[in-house]
Amino acid sequence: MKSTLVATFGLTIALIACGSAFAEGDLHKLVIVAGKPSHPPRMHEFNAGVQLLDKCLKGVPGLDVHIVLNGWPKDEAVFENADAVVFYMDGGGRHEVVQENGRRLKLVDEWTKKGVGIGCMHYGVEVLKDQAGQEFKRWIGGYYENSFSCNPMWEPVFTQFAKHPITQGVKPFQIKDEWYFNMRFISDMAGNKSAMSEQTSFVPILVAAPGDDVRDGPYVHPKGPYPHIQQAKGRAEAMMWAVERPDGGRGFGFTGGHFHDNWSNDNYRKVVLNGLVWLAKVDVPKHGIESSVSEEDMNANLDPKPARKPK
Repeated sequence: MKSTLVATFGLTIALIACGSAFAEGDLHKLVIVAGKPSHPPRMHEFNAGVQLLDKCLKGVPGLDVHIVLNGWPKDEAVFENADAVVFYMDGGGRHEVVQENGRRLKLVDEWTKKGVGIGCMHYGVEVLKDQAGQEFKRWIGGYYENSFSCNPMWEPVFTQFAKHPITQGVKPFQIKDEWYFNMRFISDMAGNKSAMSEQTSFVPILVAAPGDDVRDGPYVHPKGPYPHIQQAKGRAEAMMWAVERPDGGRGFGFTGGHFHDNWSNDNYRKVVLNGLVWLAKVDVPKHGIESSVSEEDMNANLDPKPARKPK
């Protein structure tokens, strides 16, 4: 009898171990990279924002989240076997992805050829046109181009959403942010498509029409107004979008994320959490990723920054 119990116990342990291995093998790896500190307190809080999103994603079945703080990792092994990588950081000529004389750019491009999802948030969607514009169009469907796109502080009202996993459970919301628009998309809002976009599925996720006062400026930088932005008065703009690429990978861009306190808005937070999960090819629940954050959560992990001096 004893030997039977031992054998049964051993078999049970083996099955548990085997089950754990299968569960682990089913995990989809998501890496979220936070940029170095910038801007005054509670703005561009990349490190705190990434840690908050990581906390909200705890327990999502099938998702294995890894976070990187303070810019590009010293040990790039964190990217091994990643299903998706997201960059929430400063952009332009200082974008972490374009450093090292293009080595990182080529590295990310190799990932995408293997179907790795790429996401970029806030300033992280901006690159220099001749430095990485075509790559960003290919990876995530578009990018912010200085003086073509614009970055006013305004408060869009998001009332209607495309049918897409990222919008599941998201209810109408209104929130002030530095919402970029007039992006360089592979497909414009009027439906004109480039040859590159013919095999790429492009879906606007967060769409609203800026008022005339928003188009007339001022923008954050350069202050504008830009005539081509004014001439498009009445046109709806996409401030979050998603693509499915011919290589089998996915991409998204999210132009919000300037004010850290916006993460306390349930729908603002949910649409991004849904996007992160979808990017890694994990099923988004019918009602989206449910999460809650406390005041303590919102104040955690903020970078030490000098307070802005009064003008």
